[in-house]
Amino acid sequence: MRYFLKLSFQGAEYHGWQIQPNDVSVQETIEKALAMVLRATTPITGAGRTDAGVNAMTMYAHFDSATPIADVDLLKRSLNGILPQDIAIHDVIPVDASAHARFDATARTYKYFAHTAKSALLRTMSWQCNPRLDFELMNEAAKHLLRYEDFTSFSKLHTDVKTNNCHVTHACWQRYDGIDSHVEQWVFTITADRFLRNMVRAIVGTLVDVGMRKISVEEFCGIIEKKDRCAAGTSMPAHALYLWDVEYPYL
Repeated sequence: MRYFLKLSFQGAEYHGWQIQPNDVSVQETIEKALAMVLRATTPITGAGRTDAGVNAMTMYAHFDSATPIADVDLLKRSLNGILPQDIAIHDVIPVDASAHARFDATARTYKYFAHTAKSALLRTMSWQCNPRLDFELMNEAAKHLLRYEDFTSFSKLHTDVKTNNCHVTHACWQRYDGIDSHVEQWVFTITADRFLRNMVRAIVGTLVDVGMRKISVEEFCGIIEKKDRCAAGTSMPAHALYLWDVEYPYL
């Protein structure tokens, strides 16, 4: 029997999602909890790989059980009782045996949070940006992301993917009312069928260069067309990035 886990996590204490030889990962932590509850080694497959320090509001992973799980709510409660406070299981969902958390996902959404002045409340979950950032100009540049398919310029070098093509369907900065009313708060939301390693943080870093008027909107487009990571902006801090949603045709 195959099951999907719907979960969230704060990434500060983990070296990303995927199991690492000498570092603690989210995947490894959940697998250890599953092994304790199910009393069997239980590998899980995630919807994707998040980098070290990146958070997830919504993440899915699948696992197989040799026998049907009689009470999925009990399994959820048991896992949450074992897992650390920075990982939460929200649902255990029976699915078809052919369902795949990674390959069946039709869209993924990330959000990057920023605030324009010092905030004691937001410092661990949002990036303090320069108050002179021109978000309107950044949005003008962000619209052009929907015109391109090859995002090599925003990909971490020497990855094992077969293609750097992605279909971006939404990319926009918006003001929002967050938990600290003393500061101006912004969020960048981007949706695509898939993302490359480090892609969102590199896009945000390059958009910040546009917002600081270090490069023009035309130069932003030129960076994409160069297909050269060295041409793009810096990779932004991980703590402000969240995998926000993963979409499936059957959930």
